[in-house]
Amino acid sequence: MLHMLIDTSTWIDLAQRRDGQRWIVALRVLIHQRQVNLLVPQLVLDEFDRNRPSVEESMTASIATRFKLIRQDLVTYGSDDDPNAVKVIDDLARHLPLVGAMTTRNFTEIRDLLTKGQVLLPSAAENSRVVERGLSKSSPLHRNRNSVADALLIELYGTAMAAAELSSQPHVFITSNSDDFSQPNGDKREPHADLAGLFDGEGSRYALGIAGLDKILREHFENELDELFAETDFQEEPRRLDEILSAEQTFFDRIWYHHSLQHDYRLEAAGLDSDLADHRSIAAPGRHRVETTYTTPGELGPYSDFELGMLNGKLSTLRWVLGSEWDFLDT
Repeated sequence: MLHMLIDTSTWIDLAQRRDGQRWIVALRVLIHQRQVNLLVPQLVLDEFDRNRPSVEESMTASIATRFKLIRQDLVTYGSDDDPNAVKVIDDLARHLPLVGAMTTRNFTEIRDLLTKGQVLLPSAAENSRVVERGLSKSSPLHRNRNSVADALLIELYGTAMAAAELSSQPHVFITSNSDDFSQPNGDKREPHADLAGLFDGEGSRYALGIAGLDKILREHFENELDELFAETDFQEEPRRLDEILSAEQTFFDRIWYHHSLQHDYRLEAAGLDSDLADHRSIAAPGRHRVETTYTTPGELGPYSDFELGMLNGKLSTLRWVLGSEWDFLDT
């Protein structure tokens, strides 16, 4: 089993990536299979929760600001051809709630991983070693800033590593904080000289950021990880407003066409020939449009009760997304 202590900085980086699900899902599967164990200092969870609201807000706000500035420039400096571009920007701006929801998803799933990991709590021994690092100005307390939390993090990792049989229980420390943990004037992928004794490169390794996380997973699990990535590597893009409107129109047309024919059948069965002729005359232009638009066999029915229920359910859902109440199915 691979034991991983991932710093808050790397978790935050992962949460902000649109392709973050690639690693989040892979870690969840590997943890479930008992091939990976997350070492989670309580301070990592606390820092993650403390930083989450501001990071989520800044991500959505930065996108909103960019859209606003682009729209303003198009209106102020644009040509006669730009009204359509403004419409496109306005449509894209409607994605912001969906982008925010996708961001929240990454944070939520990462937090779930953290809460299910092996919690590490500091003892007097770790606290004492942090003080010693501070007095000797050793990494990560070698700079003129408050890095006590980082020092406690590396001490907790050292304790966990020292208690393990590294030949069968390899450990890895992953951080994006190269200023405090990496070589100051060298390869940032290598640990600071003050920390080198904790990492032998085999049983205990140092990795930098998401690239380091990816490298560790690939080297440890090899082909198994490639297969896992192939199965779980996906990105969900929010639908554009024009796509939603187009789909809503499609289901409206198909259900309207079905209802129109059903009304014909009822009038015919009742022997109301005059009403039937009037109805067909009124419905003819609409039916012609629908029949020339949807030419795939079976696309316009006949439908089973199940198929008709699915069509109505999809129409109701799309209308809800567009602002209508649930079960609004008027055609």
